[in-house]
Amino acid sequence: MRILVFSDTHGDSNSLYKALLSQPQADIVIHLGDGEADVESVRYEFPSKMFLQVRGNCDFGSTLPLSEEFVTEGIKIFYTHGHFYDVKWQDDLILAAAEKREANVLLYGHTHVPLSTYQNGLHILNPGSLKGSHGSYGFIDITPQGIVTNIIYRNQSHS
Repeated sequence: MRILVFSDTHGDSNSLYKALLSQPQADIVIHLGDGEADVESVRYEFPSKMFLQVRGNCDFGSTLPLSEEFVTEGIKIFYTHGHFYDVKWQDDLILAAAEKREANVLLYGHTHVPLSTYQNGLHILNPGSLKGSHGSYGFIDITPQGIVTNIIYRNQSHS
């Protein structure tokens, strides 16, 4: 199963649309905030995909939750924008929140800096920001062999 992870599209729904087109095998799309309207503008073009979202600090007036949990194929994913956990300055709060929830995967955005790592039994993915010429997004592949997280940079060939 492939899960696409986006954050901080900040009005660039065209890049979101193109990224979704380039990943037809993905079943689930998670947007980590600062792009609620972008998701709304493309989601109906992809009716077979499940869309999950949280609000970011720039999603003014949003009623989306600040964080959510999702379980698929026995894997618990904790996802949030990250501003509530002060991720630009530290990772202690967000790591503690993921540990408290017994998550296997932690997803967050807000920093606009892509990150894909594994730490103390936790897969951590920040897809960066899709907006701009150096935009990026992430994906999670859940297979019988395990979990793989990765970053895709705009204009990079897609697997």
